[in-house]
Amino acid sequence: MSRIFQVTADGGSRGNPGPAAYGATVSEDGKVIAELYEFIGTATNNVAEYSGLIAALSHINKLDSSARIEVAMDSKLVVEQMSGRWQVKNEGMRALVKSAMQAHDPALVTYRWIPREENSHADRLANKALDERVDGFKAVVPANRLTDRLRQPEVPTFVYMVRHGETILTPDRKFSGTGKLNPPLTEIGLEQSKKVAAEIAKIKPDVLIASPLQRTKETAAEIAKVTGLDPIFDEVWYECSFGDWDGFSVQEVQEKWPEDYLGWIGTSAYTPPNGESYDDLAARIEPAFDALAEKYPGKKVVVVTHNGVIKQMASIVLEGNPNSLFHIDISPCSISSFSIWPSDGLRAVRSINERGHFR
Repeated sequence: MSRIFQVTADGGSRGNPGPAAYGATVSEDGKVIAELYEFIGTATNNVAEYSGLIAALSHINKLDSSARIEVAMDSKLVVEQMSGRWQVKNEGMRALVKSAMQAHDPALVTYRWIPREENSHADRLANKALDERVDGFKAVVPANRLTDRLRQPEVPTFVYMVRHGETILTPDRKFSGTGKLNPPLTEIGLEQSKKVAAEIAKIKPDVLIASPLQRTKETAAEIAKVTGLDPIFDEVWYECSFGDWDGFSVQEVQEKWPEDYLGWIGTSAYTPPNGESYDDLAARIEPAFDALAEKYPGKKVVVVTHNGVIKQMASIVLEGNPNSLFHIDISPCSISSFSIWPSDGLRAVRSINERGHFR
């Protein structure tokens, strides 16, 4: 029998737009099992309300992706839009609706409106985050399982993510996704690949996986030479698609698509024209990451991939704000390492952007 959770969520903005935060509660069998709240910076009331909903749905999805969820909110807009009764005309709102639908199977979620006074718990959490400029998570079960896990005998799957070497687009930080350009490595990029390959060889990996784009294939080839492993190419590890922006510099994108660029730098939910949002990327790679532990329990797995993928994976493992990936930078041919325990999927960050092999 499926588990059933109840959610209340709220959000507020002092200025609309202005300083904003959300609060949410998650209950099961009549007991509150989690309180979620976060200060999200400058945003509107609607963005804050949707942020609270997304946080709660995402939290439950990690507990049980097949669970049924009953959502109660005092936002008529969110309830009616998520129920499909009201059209979503605003581009920013469409991105938030999409994120909410991706957070948990929408067929398992129901929505109902409640008066504001019945939503006081979530409202109080949102105000706490606003007043204290804090974010938090309070749960009945321990949030820190890693301390105990590190004292247990279970061997995790170690995942070493390697960004590809330099291409002609890298020095100017031009957008380089999955477009037709598909640039190869430069001479500098090839040298970087040889150095990171030598470092990876010391790890003695068991499995080598790579994105099948040219730059990652060439980087993986250098690792294959020194490890003797045959690369397994998988499109799930493709870079985020930047659509029409592929090959352009940031300045060029700002000039040609000013409104879209402002939307994109404002939230991980924004999709470039004919491209993919970072939230879309997260939905693509997170299941693939978890599958590595199922397929290769206790093994050392090298994944040759891209800047956006590694940044997003670090943000996911840290369970940070979706926009936290904007505060991470991944250098060419750096190594970022993670652990995932096959027994229950517990994840940990081991390192980010290691570059010691270039010193």
